[in-house]
Amino acid sequence: MDGTQTVSGTPAIPLLGYRATRTTPKSRRIARTDRWTAWHVTAATVMGALAVIATSDAWSDIFLMARKNEEYSHIFLVPFVAAAMIYVRRARARYCKPTGTALGFFIAGLGWGVHVFGFHHNYESLWHLGAVLVLVGCVLSVFGKHALFRFFPAFAVLIFLVPVPGMIRLKIAAPLQTWTAQISELLLNAVNLGVTRSGNQLLIGDQAVNIAEACNGLRMVFALILVSYFFCFALPLINPVRFIILAVSPVAAIFCNVLRILPTVWMYSHSRHAGDVFHNYSGWLMLPISFLILLGVIGALRWAMLPVMRYTLAS
Repeated sequence: MDGTQTVSGTPAIPLLGYRATRTTPKSRRIARTDRWTAWHVTAATVMGALAVIATSDAWSDIFLMARKNEEYSHIFLVPFVAAAMIYVRRARARYCKPTGTALGFFIAGLGWGVHVFGFHHNYESLWHLGAVLVLVGCVLSVFGKHALFRFFPAFAVLIFLVPVPGMIRLKIAAPLQTWTAQISELLLNAVNLGVTRSGNQLLIGDQAVNIAEACNGLRMVFALILVSYFFCFALPLINPVRFIILAVSPVAAIFCNVLRILPTVWMYSHSRHAGDVFHNYSGWLMLPISFLILLGVIGALRWAMLPVMRYTLAS
């Protein structure tokens, strides 16, 4: 009755009772305390807030540029895309440990140096980029290196928070606008609308419409690239397919620009006000259309019996 047993005069042999095995679950619980906890989330939030406060001048400038200039309106999509990338990878958090936090301090220090250098040498992009790096570094100083490696797409998309310099935008926008004008002229004349083109300007009747005015070549390109980026890394696609989709995104942007400008030019020919209204609200309609284009690319690859995903999603 005391947990021992005698057999034919042999010495009592203690039995391994249930009480001795109860320490295993407890030891497992102790072993898991090195994972992320709610305290790490709170501390990372506080560190991120301190980083924004320390570089508030740059963050205020980014916000004002995104709010006042439609060319940078895609910046408002970046936090949502980053949050979505974290959400679809949330299961990876159970394997992350708060180790390698020195990497966060290094990135924060590097970002502060870039931020100060850009401010004193009038490099606006470096000034903004430094603020983003300080934020990333402060968050990683709590979560550690595993956060960067396991959630890298969510951190990489933050580069879109940095407004692209105007000279670079113009170099990219110029050929896009020319191609859009040429394709639009061809399609509009195909339906006998009698359109003539002069540079990036389309003439329909006595109404002149500039491509830059009706549908800027880069106004939605970065938004479409963000949609493509989310599509690539939200699904378990193999890397070659991801590269194909990212490469197709500029072509999808041109297609969406043309798809947007055709009815816009037609409306401008009848009513300037109607054309302005359609132009102002039709831009965001291109996002779901671009998403459908990406689904079409995946469907084409599957039709060609090419491997697309690393594993099959449950249906």
